[in-house]
Amino acid sequence: MTTNPAPRPPEDVRAVRPYLFTRTPVRTLARRLVSMLTLVLVDICGLVIGLYAALALRAAIFDPKPILWGFLWDQETKWLPFLLLLLVLVFWRAGLYAPRELREGAGRVFPSVFLVAILSLAFAIGTGQHFTTFGLYVVGAVFVAALIGLFRASYETATGIALRGLGVRRKVVLVGDPDARAALRTSLGETRGGIEYAFVGEIEPGPQVDEALAREPLDELLVADTGIEEARLLEIVEAAHRRGVKVRVAPRTTELLIQRGEYVPGQGVPLFELRPPMFAGTDFATKRAFDLLVGSLIVVVGLPVWLVIALAVKLSSRGPVFYADARIGLGETEFRMLKFRTMVEGADRQKAALERANESAGGVLFKIRDDPRITRVGRMLRRLSLDEIPNVINVLRGEMSLVGPRPLPIRDYERLEPWHRRRYLVLPGMTGLWQIAGRSDLSFDDLVRLDFYYLENWSIWLDVTILFKTPFVVLGRKGAY
Repeated sequence: MTTNPAPRPPEDVRAVRPYLFTRTPVRTLARRLVSMLTLVLVDICGLVIGLYAALALRAAIFDPKPILWGFLWDQETKWLPFLLLLLVLVFWRAGLYAPRELREGAGRVFPSVFLVAILSLAFAIGTGQHFTTFGLYVVGAVFVAALIGLFRASYETATGIALRGLGVRRKVVLVGDPDARAALRTSLGETRGGIEYAFVGEIEPGPQVDEALAREPLDELLVADTGIEEARLLEIVEAAHRRGVKVRVAPRTTELLIQRGEYVPGQGVPLFELRPPMFAGTDFATKRAFDLLVGSLIVVVGLPVWLVIALAVKLSSRGPVFYADARIGLGETEFRMLKFRTMVEGADRQKAALERANESAGGVLFKIRDDPRITRVGRMLRRLSLDEIPNVINVLRGEMSLVGPRPLPIRDYERLEPWHRRRYLVLPGMTGLWQIAGRSDLSFDDLVRLDFYYLENWSIWLDVTILFKTPFVVLGRKGAY
């Protein structure tokens, strides 16, 4: 004889503890406040020391008398309250006090500090302040930005080590069908924001989700949104939030196209115009000016490196120094992308015979980790991405940009799906989100997803951040071959 379990008494849904008052959000809020206050203190230290150093340098150069250190401090303290308030407000607006995983580094710190310098200079001129030199603002901004960037990098490194030492992990369950979960886990990597993942399960989007939530405390549900019905997805979100668990959804690649939608009013049914992901007007002018300025600096400053690499290439193997590779660029037109030659002469004629050795997922891209055509010098250049330095000539010609979707060879381009080709509505780039996220380790679907994200979220600060991070990724040699 079986007995049915006693029915649960009716429960008012409002009796459930609100999400904001569950243990996880309260603990997270406390950590965020401590982190923000620490970052503000770090920024204040950088501002105080950097500005004092700039004043001391000016005194050493322009004042013949011995430096009066106390007088310099008195000068600084007159402006310090105003500068501290301005710095914190600008940094807050720039997202530099955002959560660890969203917070940007020196790529955002430097332009933000220079904005503070410009605003303070404008205020000083407007209030009739007396100046002995305008160079103090430039030197002070450089010193302050460098120190804040250094202090913040030290803070991120130290807290990352501390978190790992204390065993702090993100307890995560992946939700979705097996293929989607596998692709999502590969894309996620091992950490986010310096905190390691602890994958405690992979489940289908059915009753297993409720069981997983009830079984043990979790930090996040990562949902691969591939074919999950809207009603079920809402149920998963509601169940997770009741237990104080965050839900993050990895969208389908095509869903990223909707992000540039613009609402069209005046209809009985809401309509959204999907605008093309391209840079126009002031956006294009800003980006092009940035490309020309930084590209020219790369050519002038890097000329000695160019000469050394050219000599090494020429002495190591037969053939020209440069290799003009046929690529597809803006508007799906062909152009010749310049690189330092890294392969033996006639390498293109051997590609068809090596097609079976292609290691790229899906076969869209052509990548072989130990390509026999690469020379010894070429392998070193590729590891450090030095072979791509001549791309800057294409940038100055207007065929490429410093940052953007990476141009593909004709062989790879011919294997694209039609909707992939939206990436050719903008100039291709020397580097991009693809390069700093994983380079050759990423699948082509990941590449397209990152390209679309970049196009929809472009800003000059995003370009600066990508350019700043690229050398560190290159030196880490992640996914380069």
